[in-house]
Amino acid sequence: MKSEAMRTLIVDDEELARKGLRRDLAQDPAVEIVGECADGFEAVRAAVELKPDLVLLDIQMPKLNGFEVLELLDPSITIIFITAHDQHAVRAFQVNAVDYLLKPVDPARLTEALERARERRRRHKVVPVAALSEAARQPGVPASRVLVRDGTKVHVIPADAVDYIQAQDDFIEIHAGGRRHLKQQTLSSVEASLDPARFARIHRAYILNLDRLARIELIAKDKHVAILRDGSQLPLSRAGYLRLRSLL
Repeated sequence: MKSEAMRTLIVDDEELARKGLRRDLAQDPAVEIVGECADGFEAVRAAVELKPDLVLLDIQMPKLNGFEVLELLDPSITIIFITAHDQHAVRAFQVNAVDYLLKPVDPARLTEALERARERRRRHKVVPVAALSEAARQPGVPASRVLVRDGTKVHVIPADAVDYIQAQDDFIEIHAGGRRHLKQQTLSSVEASLDPARFARIHRAYILNLDRLARIELIAKDKHVAILRDGSQLPLSRAGYLRLRSLL
């Protein structure tokens, strides 16, 4: 029945690839194509507005790549990644048991992936976003930007512009240039993506951009605070204090 069809969004920057996916998906009566997008920004907006069950998501795209898009999607959406012969990405998928298709997409493999997607939805199995993003990142290459979704909009914050990041329950609050951006992500996950030579975990709830540090002050016996250039004060744990001292 149409109401039971898996609502599917196609995301690929190549028109020919989208056309091929549309043709092959049309052979499955249990799939309803609700939209298609040519870049990551379009994909995030469409996912919010159309609320698909499944996204066929290309990895190599301009503006935002597939892994960056993944960070910004509702975790309940099922994902099938599509990639050219990127062995690093393929290893990341295999390690994290995430479904993927290699270009050019084989119709038989697509059929198998759709069946697995239905099973994942029945079992409410979500993509391990943090683990996959970390595994997919090229070794030794830290993130150059932090992405935050605000409704259908995406804020792209250069890593250089981040002053500090604070944990807020299941979210992080990114402080940059006097503005605050809230994102559903763990502090440990964002810490793993940043350059450890420039960003330091100074407390269980804070990551500091070392360029923003003005000085360290002792406020009580064995208790220190980090004073930022803009006058902000951040608490330092004992381990955070020792870490800062070793980096300065």
